[in-house]
Amino acid sequence: MANPSRPLKPKQIESLNSAKVGTAIKWMSKAQTFLFKKTGGKFGNKFLKGAEVGILTTIGRKSGEPRDSPLLFLQEGPRIVLVASQGGRATNPMWYLNLKANPQVTFQTKTGTSTLAARDANDAERDEYWPKLDAMYADFANYRSYTDRKIPIVICDPA
Repeated sequence: MANPSRPLKPKQIESLNSAKVGTAIKWMSKAQTFLFKKTGGKFGNKFLKGAEVGILTTIGRKSGEPRDSPLLFLQEGPRIVLVASQGGRATNPMWYLNLKANPQVTFQTKTGTSTLAARDANDAERDEYWPKLDAMYADFANYRSYTDRKIPIVICDPA
């Protein structure tokens, strides 16, 4: 989406928040989730620049139904670290709103599935994780520049 050496202009950021982009993200996510789950993570497990993808399953805060989201992640032992960036859009993603309502989640990587408890990173953890996350996927720095919101970092530890 973005190139760290070529940040978006204000008009591009405005279009990033359009309904069309939201719909595109939704359908691309559905396709990637389908591919990942159908192949057990053999396909659909990578994003741009080779960043690893896993599938977060939350419970819909309104529907009560499981909701799957393909996400970039940083793994440290049994801990999974997620970023609710949504590409720098102005609002938090639905999966984040779901886990705020019910922090019990599962996360599937190509090597297995874990049951986890999710929480927001505190300020010290945010300071620790942003450099690691940016090293993993450089566009996170751009995403932070596209929005006024404080992009959540979510820590998922074994439940």
